[in-house]
Amino acid sequence: MTDTEELRGIQDVANSLGVTTRTLRFYEDRGLIEPRRVGTARVYSKRETARMQLILRGKRLGFSLREIEEFLRLYDADPQHVEQMRALAERCHARIGELRQQMTALVQTVDELETIEREARERIAKAGT
Repeated sequence: MTDTEELRGIQDVANSLGVTTRTLRFYEDRGLIEPRRVGTARVYSKRETARMQLILRGKRLGFSLREIEEFLRLYDADPQHVEQMRALAERCHARIGELRQQMTALVQTVDELETIEREARERIAKAGT
């Protein structure tokens, strides 16, 4: 740690990321982030905050914790990040395929529900006359 490195407390980091301190402790317990300790207080470097941003982005995009952990491990192991980018591109391609299938299924479900609703309303209208 250098004298000029900015360290932030857990509440400050949680607020800036829009998560709870419990969320930060969860990812620490899983070994995905490693905040430093100053006495009993957790403090976060820019690196740990950036890792949390990557974790949250990965979760938002639907990646599993195992996949996110793999991305982070590759990031640490490869200074040029080529392997990480290769793995990320492959995972993104697969995730896009999954989401496209879900979109198709959702469109079909909405279409079917609209048909059922329309038929139900038609029956209600006929019964009322």
